[in-house]
Amino acid sequence: MPTVTIPATSANLGSGFDAFGLALALHNHFTAELADEWSVEITGEGEGWLSGGPDNRVARSMARVFAEVGQPGLVARIRCENRIPSGAGLGSSAAAIVGGLILGDALCGARLDREMLFALATELEGHPDNAAAALYGGFTISWGWSDEGHPRCVHLEPAGGLAAVVVSAEIPLATDASRGLLPASVPHADAAFSAGRAGLLAVGIAVGDSDALAAGLADRIHEPYRVAAVSDLEAVRTALVAGGAVGAVLSGAGPTVIGLVHGVDDRDALARAEAVAQRVRGTIATIPGRHEPRALGIARTGAVLI
Repeated sequence: MPTVTIPATSANLGSGFDAFGLALALHNHFTAELADEWSVEITGEGEGWLSGGPDNRVARSMARVFAEVGQPGLVARIRCENRIPSGAGLGSSAAAIVGGLILGDALCGARLDREMLFALATELEGHPDNAAAALYGGFTISWGWSDEGHPRCVHLEPAGGLAAVVVSAEIPLATDASRGLLPASVPHADAAFSAGRAGLLAVGIAVGDSDALAAGLADRIHEPYRVAAVSDLEAVRTALVAGGAVGAVLSGAGPTVIGLVHGVDDRDALARAEAVAQRVRGTIATIPGRHEPRALGIARTGAVLI
């Protein structure tokens, strides 16, 4: 019976709006087997309110693969152990989609390569940033569509010495609602600002340059507009930076705020992130609706089929 493990992801990362993704060491685990009718058993995050039927995202993704390989009549029994919070900006929907696609493919004899799985995940998710990081792990940059109609991405191994501190919220925020706050266009100066910062951010992650990383997290494309839905963004950001993070941004569409921490290597960075989380715990506790900060390492491996 195949099992797939999929990491949480943080998309956008400030200036990398709709393009950058970073995989985090917090995982969902899905298991499936062919059955006579659809059923989804959920434990952990989403237990009691996520759908247990064929409209569950994992099930819908499996059904998409079954149709793709010419076996639309197949159905499955699925078990989900969820650790990624839903509606928090940590890629729970991408994890469900990628996990379902990989499980469905495994039950059909593993006919699809990762490029095709990425294309299907983007089709179902609507955008490629979280899907790329969930599938490939590490740091990903996604863009446009190729001449064949497929999304594209570059996968990079972050330089050693990167970790995160995530501060999630009690009330989820739907991505569609957050996206609805964005204007149809932005001033040319803001676009130029974010383009330059996105380059710095990619360099900072790729080579481990903390100065470039800190500068690259600044954004004028989406965060200034999303504060209408995440009004405590600046308070959480200020706390994380004061606690030792090199910078902090909305994770995806929010409401989670993620601070990045730089260190000598991954182990050192995670230890520093844990220290940051401890230092800011008291301050975060005074911000209504916020969970305790949590330190997470970077997931250098994406979805894994066992």
